[in-house]
Amino acid sequence: MSDPTLLRYMGFIVVTAALFAVVAQRLNVPTIVAYILAGLLLGPVTGMLEVTHTIEVISEVGIALLLFLVGLELSLEKIRDVGRVALIAGIGQVVFTAAGGFVLAYVLDFTVIESLFLATALTFSSTVVVVKLLDQKKELDSLYGRIAVGIFLVQDLVVIVVLTFLAGLGDPDALELGTLATGIGRAFGGMALLLGFALVAARYVLPRVFGWAGNAGQLRFIWALCWCFLLVMGAEVLDLSLEIGAFLAGISLAQLRYNHDLQRRVHPLMNFFIAVFFVSLGIQMELGAATAQWWPAVVLSLFVLIGNPFIFMLLIARMGYSERTSFLTSVTVAQISEFSFIFAAMGLSAGLIDASILSLIAVVGLVTIAISAYMILFNHWLYERVAGLGVLRIFRAKQEEEVEPEETLRDHVIVVGMNSLGRHLVRELLERGETVLAIDTDEAKLAELSCATLVGDVEYPSVLEEANLPEAKLLVSALQIEDVNKMLAYHCRRLDVPASIHAFDRSVVEELRRIGVSHLMLSKNNGIRAIARELQKEGILER
Repeated sequence: MSDPTLLRYMGFIVVTAALFAVVAQRLNVPTIVAYILAGLLLGPVTGMLEVTHTIEVISEVGIALLLFLVGLELSLEKIRDVGRVALIAGIGQVVFTAAGGFVLAYVLDFTVIESLFLATALTFSSTVVVVKLLDQKKELDSLYGRIAVGIFLVQDLVVIVVLTFLAGLGDPDALELGTLATGIGRAFGGMALLLGFALVAARYVLPRVFGWAGNAGQLRFIWALCWCFLLVMGAEVLDLSLEIGAFLAGISLAQLRYNHDLQRRVHPLMNFFIAVFFVSLGIQMELGAATAQWWPAVVLSLFVLIGNPFIFMLLIARMGYSERTSFLTSVTVAQISEFSFIFAAMGLSAGLIDASILSLIAVVGLVTIAISAYMILFNHWLYERVAGLGVLRIFRAKQEEEVEPEETLRDHVIVVGMNSLGRHLVRELLERGETVLAIDTDEAKLAELSCATLVGDVEYPSVLEEANLPEAKLLVSALQIEDVNKMLAYHCRRLDVPASIHAFDRSVVEELRRIGVSHLMLSKNNGIRAIARELQKEGILER
């Protein structure tokens, strides 16, 4: 027989979450905020619902699927491709934010354990929220977008370390040094054992098993869930959290060629269960405790909204990036992560913190996620306003040494951005006998090119000076960064240098036309070949 109480509870949760999600979408607010507010309405505000054991189990399934999906996106190839900038900035930010958050929480009169949980909650940023917003703005492939995604990848790897550490804390009433060291050592040993098993299976067993499914994607999906819950059970046997098992299951399946199909199938299921988790989190909040802690909530929220980006800007700017790139990247980390709520729920379940700390973290999450969403959506406008105040000068970093080409070029073609389109254009131009100068911020992308190269960010006027833009016969931008393309177009119009800009989206065509760009590349296939005839007729390129 079905449980009518459970069905009624689930009905209230799903309907309320859906209604709040619609409003959030209209306001461009992330759905995480909507789900927590829905829980607040159902729980503390109206008293209609309370969290039952069954709903807690459903919420745990949502957490497991979220970690499983995160793992599915972490192939070893992606991990190897993490750049130096993302690695240094990611680890540096985790260290400095965690240390600053701990000191701040301790000064606010929280206990050591509470300060540790608060610091952990403040350290990580929301990959889900930021990636969705950058994709909405079509800036996921921009320079700052790529740096941000790399940093979030580093954070995801640190998350598994934190989860393992939490699994090793054990009984909160027996946190002696010897017991703590033994518990943490056992947890990391168990995690290493489970990871080794998962990777060996991914190498020798899973490809064959999933190959039996042929083209039956639904069957592969069921087997993927079976593998996920098998490792979850393995984690339980090793006294690890279910999140670790799900994460490692995802990493092992990420090595298969079916991983993108599995991501597509798991995502809708995860969305449902994770909605239940965040609604139940809102139901568990204590409004009285949250109201009583308004001052810590304000201070910690400001630390995330201002302090975290400040730390990031210092790290990014010191590595030679422009004020704009440093600022835009730093804005993406001005919120706490969905993992922050998971850490808080784990701490509450283990008896390490009480509901007041959970409520405080939830309030900080609501404030920072909502505000940072608008900061990201209007990041370019925000940059212009802040830069106009002159406060970004302290982040001004000198460009890397030896960025200039070996000799001053004249009557040359400048190609900006060495993505696949940029490299294709360089090859086409070289085959036509043109003198080419390739520019990119990543030295590794320039290493294999048989033309003059320049390492630098074109947002710096000095880079365009070194490229001798006034004496170039043509500038070609393969970038997918709308503002930088506009800036290059303005420079070219002012200097009367022909420009060919990559119109990566139809929505930017009219704006580029208005600026005066007469040669637009709409795709790789109609790139230099499509405009070559026009440029030859105008005498810009050789016939």
